Amino acid sequence: MGFRSPARRYASGWWRPGSGCLARQRRTFHQPRLRREHYGELIQIDGSEHRWFEERGAPCTLLVFIDDATSKIMQLRFVPSESTDSYFEVLRGYLDVHGCPVAFYSDKHSVFRINKPEAKGGQGMTQFGRALAELNIEILCANSSQAKGRVERANRTLQDRLVKDLRVDGISDLDAGNNFLPGFVERFNERFAVRAAKPENLHRQINLAPSRLSDILCHREQRYVGAQLSFHYDRKQIILEHSEVSENLGGQYVELYNFADRPLEVRWKGLLLPYRVFSKDQRVNHTAIVENKRLGHALAVVKAQQDLRRTPKVMTNSEKTGYQKRRSILNAPLLVLSDALKP
Repeated sequence: MGFRSPARRYASGWWRPGSGCLARQRRTFHQPRLRREHYGELIQIDGSEHRWFEERGAPCTLLVFIDDATSKIMQLRFVPSESTDSYFEVLRGYLDVHGCPVAFYSDKHSVFRINKPEAKGGQGMTQFGRALAELNIEILCANSSQAKGRVERANRTLQDRLVKDLRVDGISDLDAGNNFLPGFVERFNERFAVRAAKPENLHRQINLAPSRLSDILCHREQRYVGAQLSFHYDRKQIILEHSEVSENLGGQYVELYNFADRPLEVRWKGLLLPYRVFSKDQRVNHTAIVENKRLGHALAVVKAQQDLRRTPKVMTNSEKTGYQKRRSILNAPLLVLSDALKP
């Protein structure tokens, strides 16, 4: 069979348009999702790990909150890694400025979703999810990165434009970067934000005292108190001080409030309980499971711990007992030896 042109192969039935493997791949596409109609109806959130300061500083993560209806950047924050505490910090800034949106839209990161259905304990939600539930804000998880394409595209744009602006200003650390971000966000939104299809703003005003909001935006867990009025938390043994309240707490549960900016608090029915702590050696656990997005930050912590933990000198048994070697008479000078042998 000789060479056939595409037209002759098509006419003879040997080939049909779209019959090849490459053609089948080209037919695969994701239909774009329409924007939500109201400002504040859906806020896409994500963390972008990148060398934001290029070679001038260490890699870090930029947390991005963007409105789905307008593509307006609502909040930006440089953090060491994508963690619950970092999202609490950014969320508090969001609530202070904008109020409560209807829902947040995220990926399946463990900050937002319990990825092990068989996990025991807890209330079936993460700390971040528990906080949003108390604030009456919904959290939805996307099934793919394409589903939250607006924040993904914003990340790519920021990795180009923001990096260049940081380079021009010579910014090389988190604090200076966070001070730079408000002006950048204002310029970014002026150029790229669009108008929502409907004019209503669905943000709700938050009517909570600052202390109550702090109690929500923190790690909260319950611990069982033993007969000795003690329990374990975060590699620490916590012993409650004896008082009229604590003496009857053996066999009951207390609630722990772990804040990012102040010491741990132990409460029972709203009452603050004094305690003392016996702490074990604090370090990244051996063979700990570290997610890919937190690997860089975890390695930095490990290196800092290794620099602080100097290798101890191995002591001999003589050094341990304080033994000091005496000069033997056989090794003494000849003149001294002769004097020692005189009657």
